[in-house]
Amino acid sequence: MSHSNNPASRRRWLGWISGASLGAAALSAASPPDGDSSGTRTYNITDFGAKGDGRTLATQAVQAAIDACHKDRGGTVLVPAGVFVIGTVEMKSNVTLEIAAQGKLLGSADGRQYHAADGIPLRGDSTLGDGNVGLIFAVEAENIAIIGQGTIDGQGAQFRSPSRGVPPPSGRGGADRPYHVLLHRCKNVRIRDLFLVASAFHSVRIIQSNYVWIDGIHIHNRVNGNNDGFHFISSQYVHISNCDVQSQDDACALFGSCRFVTVTNSTFSTRWAVFRFGGGNPQDISISNCIIYETYGCPVKMHFGPESQVRNLLFSNLVMRDVTGPISIDLNNRGRGDPQNPPAQKGFLRSISFQGIRAEVVSEGAQFADINFAQNYRPGETRQAIVLNAIGDCFLEDIVLDDVRVTYGGGGTAEEAERAVPQVAGEYFEIGTPPAYGLYARNVRGLALHNVRFEVQKPDLRPAVVLEHVSDGSINGFSAEGNPRAKSVLRFVETEDVLVAGARVLAPAAAFLEVEGAATKGITIDGGDLTKASTAVTFGAGAAREAVKVRG
Repeated sequence: MSHSNNPASRRRWLGWISGASLGAAALSAASPPDGDSSGTRTYNITDFGAKGDGRTLATQAVQAAIDACHKDRGGTVLVPAGVFVIGTVEMKSNVTLEIAAQGKLLGSADGRQYHAADGIPLRGDSTLGDGNVGLIFAVEAENIAIIGQGTIDGQGAQFRSPSRGVPPPSGRGGADRPYHVLLHRCKNVRIRDLFLVASAFHSVRIIQSNYVWIDGIHIHNRVNGNNDGFHFISSQYVHISNCDVQSQDDACALFGSCRFVTVTNSTFSTRWAVFRFGGGNPQDISISNCIIYETYGCPVKMHFGPESQVRNLLFSNLVMRDVTGPISIDLNNRGRGDPQNPPAQKGFLRSISFQGIRAEVVSEGAQFADINFAQNYRPGETRQAIVLNAIGDCFLEDIVLDDVRVTYGGGGTAEEAERAVPQVAGEYFEIGTPPAYGLYARNVRGLALHNVRFEVQKPDLRPAVVLEHVSDGSINGFSAEGNPRAKSVLRFVETEDVLVAGARVLAPAAAFLEVEGAATKGITIDGGDLTKASTAVTFGAGAAREAVKVRG
């Protein structure tokens, strides 16, 4: 064993241990006598019998090194240059696993080399879900780190079935696939500078853990279904920075009750969502200074049920290029199960802010050059917009879009402009193509659009904005393209107490605002430049003319 802070030679160390197997001896050996360096030593996995030839299984050697390091009150387990094939290994408290720049941990293509972490509950607990198999896992460990400029390669293509009913080459599939890194109820975790490629499942999955720092990670995870990048469940004090993620599924999922989370200075690309929220009570989360590109699902996607209590989610300084979506937020107060047993707590979603957004949105998704299976786009994924959607008697509250510029692909039809959005709050594509090309909002209280501009690359016969059952709204400095063949630039349905100030119509339009419904009232249009609209306001479906005041 090599000890960077201990002058003892490998021969002297071998003198302290006995037994036929070096790995077995290392597990039972007492710590070296010079206790002043305990917790600081380096354990090279090759000293435990690992061979970096890309063929010889090194699982036992790596585990022996981790166990010896843990027993010696911690230190560093070193993966040197070479390719070391492993199955499941367990990280333990106070251990740093360092992978050298030319070192690689290669997940075995043999599914029998993996096993479940018994301490991690299986699917059935809705806050956990999915599987409990990791290439590297830890349960209730503290002060652990996985660092270095080396690589962890999961050989995830070996865990993908070539066709329905045919087992994958590894013999292990579904929720039994291994994650790159799987942590459950851990504390004080650092993951830094690694290249994580081709996981069989999610790349980094962290459950109910606190104080997590992830920095400088490059993830390329596009060889299997459900190839998430980062996946957090009910974790707190999580900080992600300077990362690059190219995934097949959610790039940075924040499920359950995540709190005190920051994500910054990173880039993301995925088939599905980048920032994905669902279930639980996420609060106090800030996402900033990120670039999202080639994302053909929805960059920001939130779906919450009747008991979720969501607040203080802030998104700022985001660049989106070649994406669909781009934002979908929905809340459903209709509980499932026995209607005689209402939810234990009433759900809400409030104080969500988007500031400094620049987006180029395409009308349809595309095939990824580095994903070798079909993407299977659904009809409802085409010509999407920003969607804020609550149903039943629940409302989204205090939603702000400030300094937002979006260019959409366009192509919406007159039929799509007239369609009624079904009373469903689920995946963004479940509502179908929205009746607006820029923003569709339903059941929102306290909606603010400040300095927002929507444009289209080709003609779109839908309004730029549709507000349905919206109250207490402020639209200030709004600019959008109209179309003479479209009915209006803005459409308000059963909406009240909205001030539209300083608006501009950027291209010829039939009308600036169409109002509908007898419940519509308290709409004020104040100033702006509406000269490109033939008519300022039109009325329909029982809307009263006194519902709208035009000033200036």
